[in-house]
Amino acid sequence: MLDSSTSADLVTILRALLAGLSPGDRLPSSRELIARHHVSPVTVARAIAQLAAEGAVVTRPGSGTYVATPRTRSGEGPADTAWQTIALTDRAVDTRSITDEFGPPPAGTIMLDGGYLHRSLQPTRALSAALARAARRPDAWGRAPTNGLAALRAVFAGMAGGGVTPEDVMVTAGGQSSLSMVFRAVAGPGSPVLVESPTYPGALAAARAAGLRPVPVPMDDDGVRPDLLADAFAMTGARLFYCQPTFHNPTGTVLAPPRRRQVLDVARAAGAFVIEDDFARHLGHGGPVARPLVADDRDGTVVHVASLTKPAAPSLRIGALVARGPVLERLRALRWVDDFFVSRPLQEAALELVSSPAWDRHVRGLAAVLRDRHAELASALARELPGWIQARPARGGLHLWVRLPAGTDDTTVARAARQAGVAVSAGSRYFAAEPPEACLRLGFAAAADRAELVEAARRLATI
Repeated sequence: MLDSSTSADLVTILRALLAGLSPGDRLPSSRELIARHHVSPVTVARAIAQLAAEGAVVTRPGSGTYVATPRTRSGEGPADTAWQTIALTDRAVDTRSITDEFGPPPAGTIMLDGGYLHRSLQPTRALSAALARAARRPDAWGRAPTNGLAALRAVFAGMAGGGVTPEDVMVTAGGQSSLSMVFRAVAGPGSPVLVESPTYPGALAAARAAGLRPVPVPMDDDGVRPDLLADAFAMTGARLFYCQPTFHNPTGTVLAPPRRRQVLDVARAAGAFVIEDDFARHLGHGGPVARPLVADDRDGTVVHVASLTKPAAPSLRIGALVARGPVLERLRALRWVDDFFVSRPLQEAALELVSSPAWDRHVRGLAAVLRDRHAELASALARELPGWIQARPARGGLHLWVRLPAGTDDTTVARAARQAGVAVSAGSRYFAAEPPEACLRLGFAAAADRAELVEAARRLATI
């Protein structure tokens, strides 16, 4: 064969060679093929690549090229993907705490385990109008700035308050995306991250997926205990504390005013960051809402997470990170690596929504609805299940947190509830370690109406 021979000629020769070999047999090395057929290294590389794409051979760096096991034809049996177990190593992502272990609920199930508003509570008309206006903008489908639209960053800065400026804000694709970014940006694999106990399962899953080790810090009716937080920092050497100081999920707790300053002081003394998950700022039940921790932070201790998803609709995946100093630059760099920017039409629609009078009307009306639903479910549970101890009435949020009678298994109760036609969340999934007691989280926002909440309590009493 001459040097001018094409890789197609070499492929033909190699196919004939493969016909006489068995799966697992090694082909001649690239050097041997070059010498034997008088071709260039590029010709050999192209021929091997084509055969590999066809599934005829497999290449193993540092070892050689081998005859592949013939692929199973469609309809002749299941494909064999066992090889992926070795290729993927041990970096599994554990989603058990955030997925439904009982599978899809059957028709007629009353949803008390949801984390979003029922569609009847979503500002659907306002969202549709905002999206339509956004789509008509001449640059709606152009590239958005990496940090997000300036006007939308200004909105989030205003929500945070204090001395936060639009330059301190980066728009994200929702709160969960924000948490994933912060955990990966701030701490290295194997590092501890302190979390309230109980806490949001999505945060636990995101932290573990980033290779971090969640370490629980107990709470009481006034939020996380600063004394135990200081002990945890000292014992673990952690440089990260994740918390939900306003309308905590799952308990609904609001961090008491004196403790808000103490938490920042403890973290600053430890040289640590505080991740403030402020997902529920627009889910109050009426009355004043506590200032975000970031509003009183001048030194960059707090990385603030905001979101519009919970008070609006599941698919409005728009949130923001507020940070100061090198940590913000780290987060911006991660944004470049991850996805460059958040969809501009969605940002424009979010800006249209929160800038309209309809948004303020929606938030005010939602507060009254959530307050009434909370009271309805709490009253029905007290009447039907007096042995279930309810946490202090929440002033905001979407959930009730109840403690089950001693000796009860929360997962067993959740399974029995599903069989009775009510979907609830077992409390054990909200703890980073062993739960101190059996609890359930019961949502009141995903049900169709207040009558369903009363019916749910009646069904739960039957189990």
